[in-house]
Amino acid sequence: MQAERVEPTSPAINVLVILGHPRTDSFCGALAEAFCKGARAAGVELRRLNLSETNFDTDLHRVSPNDQPLEDDLSKARELILWAEHLVIVYPTWWGTAPALLKGFLDRIMAPGFAFRTCEGGIGYQGLLQDRSAQLITTMDTPPLAHRLLYREPGKNALARATLGFCGIRPVRSLVFGSVKNAGADQRQAWLARAERQGRRLQHGRVTRMEQLRQKAGAWLRSLRLQFYPMSWMAYAIGALAVAPGSSVLGSPVFWVGYLCLFLLEVATVLVNELIDLPTDQNNRYFNAFTGGSRVLVDGSLSQKEVKTGIGVVLLGLMASTAWLLSLPPAAPAAIIVVLAVLALLAIGYTAPPLKLSYRGLGEVDVAVTHSIGVMLCGYVFLGGSWYDPMPWLLSLPMLLGILPSITLSGIPDLEADASAGKRTLAVRFGFRSALLIALVFVLLSGTAAWAWDVWGLAAGAYNGIAWLVVPHAAFLAWLLYRHLRTDEAPGRIDGLMVAALGYVSWFGLVPLLNLDLR
Repeated sequence: MQAERVEPTSPAINVLVILGHPRTDSFCGALAEAFCKGARAAGVELRRLNLSETNFDTDLHRVSPNDQPLEDDLSKARELILWAEHLVIVYPTWWGTAPALLKGFLDRIMAPGFAFRTCEGGIGYQGLLQDRSAQLITTMDTPPLAHRLLYREPGKNALARATLGFCGIRPVRSLVFGSVKNAGADQRQAWLARAERQGRRLQHGRVTRMEQLRQKAGAWLRSLRLQFYPMSWMAYAIGALAVAPGSSVLGSPVFWVGYLCLFLLEVATVLVNELIDLPTDQNNRYFNAFTGGSRVLVDGSLSQKEVKTGIGVVLLGLMASTAWLLSLPPAAPAAIIVVLAVLALLAIGYTAPPLKLSYRGLGEVDVAVTHSIGVMLCGYVFLGGSWYDPMPWLLSLPMLLGILPSITLSGIPDLEADASAGKRTLAVRFGFRSALLIALVFVLLSGTAAWAWDVWGLAAGAYNGIAWLVVPHAAFLAWLLYRHLRTDEAPGRIDGLMVAALGYVSWFGLVPLLNLDLR
């Protein structure tokens, strides 16, 4: 095994260049050398690993890679990967993917405990090679555009996403050269110069400014937790349509400016939750898309200072959008301000002091109220209705009852972490079995309410036909809850149950929305 070490001209990042071509005298070998030349000029700490000069068995003969002893060259390669901050892999694309030599190297070296580990949260796996970036340089005979459009770049996706990204290495950029078989000497020389320039760019750091911006934008996007917004939008739209049924309401400037206020309020709420709930999120072993927070503070994607700044900016935007709303007809300023202020107090008070409702055992009720009558009343009042009219209250009751099962169940995966942080959810206060039982009771109550509103034509018939959807779903959800009630140990992840409960809630938004919109 060859490991070339070049002294940098100044302290810099650690870079490992891996040549995955079976021949060092190939064009890939020339590209690797060109990159190294540029990297040397950039002053990085450089190592080079030619896989063709290593001695190891590319095949796995045991059930687990960890059961097969590593050859000396592979042990040294692991040390180099742990040393490196930036990996550069140069290889040819053969049959749409990497050569067998490179694939066998990754099969042997990227083993559990070194590159990744299993965990209870997220996708069930956690990469262990974080704080590293990578550069892929590949050649192919197929024109790169044709390879991208016709074959969807299987080799690049396998390496960048399913291998390096899976193990926590991000970002992974790629450089593709082709068609090599049709390239003349001038073209090849231009490609070598480009590879050298890519190496020289390391003098500005291993992650470009654009990549940093993309990573930061992605972190902010995750922090918003957009998966929760559709339900509040539906409740708001139902309230607005209850004032003046028909699709014209959804095109009203008042409707969209009003929703901007609610959107910003929800953003402020989730960001406040990220800050206050950080201790419980750090201890949560069973986090997923719907529980355990967005993880942006836990994994360091955003700092607490950034989140606090974001809260301030969003609250300023909320005040500006509220002023905009008040300037539009048919605004009733006093009613709008009161309804929006009460909703803001309850929403942000879910975790924020002095209320901290979720830490006092009132979190589930708070979420159900804010996401049903809270936003529905906003839609009704913003579009000219009166808060004391019975219509929005009748509309909201079945939805409120339908929300309570899912929000109660969401406390079960978080139970241990919430208890350690002093958060008093229903699951913490009464135990997981009682939380399952409470969820079951609310499933039965909401199903009964949906049936009653349908049969009796309450809320101006907004729930007409809902029984045909809700009653069978309620029976299915009740059966799932009964199955979980029969278990003796607290369940960790209840993803299937959560999906069923969240899908159940959607009927209480979709049916009245369609009924009111089609009038």
